[in-house]
Amino acid sequence: MAFRGSVRPFVNFDANRDAEFLHRAMKGVGTDEDAILMLLAARSNDQRQQIKAAYKKAYGKDLVGALKSELGGLLESVIVALMTPPDSYDASQLHKAIKGAGTNDEVLIEILASRTGEEIKRIIKVYKTEFGGKLEKDICGDTSGHYQKLLVILLQDLYAAGEGKFGTDEEKFIAILGNRSAEHLRKVFAAYKKLCGSDIEDSIRGETAGNLENLLLAVVKCARGVPEYFAEVLFKSMRRAGTDDDALMRIMVSRSEVDMLDIRASFKKMHGASLHTTIQEDTSGDYQRALLYLCGGSD
Repeated sequence: MAFRGSVRPFVNFDANRDAEFLHRAMKGVGTDEDAILMLLAARSNDQRQQIKAAYKKAYGKDLVGALKSELGGLLESVIVALMTPPDSYDASQLHKAIKGAGTNDEVLIEILASRTGEEIKRIIKVYKTEFGGKLEKDICGDTSGHYQKLLVILLQDLYAAGEGKFGTDEEKFIAILGNRSAEHLRKVFAAYKKLCGSDIEDSIRGETAGNLENLLLAVVKCARGVPEYFAEVLFKSMRRAGTDDDALMRIMVSRSEVDMLDIRASFKKMHGASLHTTIQEDTSGDYQRALLYLCGGSD
């Protein structure tokens, strides 16, 4: 597989040199935000973890704590996200979505519908280590009904379609869509269209509502193509009254080393504008610069 991220490992990487550079950028009067940004956005997450360790060794301080005390607002949030290992970042986003006031269903849907089975396993492990609880139990405590059932199936990744006796159409949808193989699902969708004359998305919209509808649609979209799914979520995060910075930041950070190049191509194809330009029009300042570094270029 060719590398499809916009952020790649830096070639002549030296963790000690980078740690010293960051120390200097934060020392004295004023902080050189752009220098910090340029360096961290040009390193892979694995390299950032090595810089963190080198900084601790050289200065006896936690790099993330030092960055937080120097930065503020949305820029601080992006930098802290960049400094967090991917599985920990997903786990913390899920924890925040469940443990805050009310449930942030958008986050639950986005992460559980788009991550691979292997990624989910790692997230569950990290969640337990960092938050001392079981992700499945916490999600069940915060959700209900068919929506809860499908979230649990996506978490378990073990569900064989057709298990048990199903009553309603929702149960059948859930059983089939809980099967994680995208290739299998795409064949199911094609057969469904042949049989019913309409796309499965139309049936989901007709048969379900609310969070269950959103989750089912997200699973279908991710099976059809994860980059297209994220291109759509990014578009929605910017093209409405006010920007949904949480969603924008979460996707730009979490997909920067995975499939940002494909997301950019899908965004341009679907919306006729480049992701780079859309971010430029929707954000400002150092925060904007951070997102544009992660975007990697204009199409």
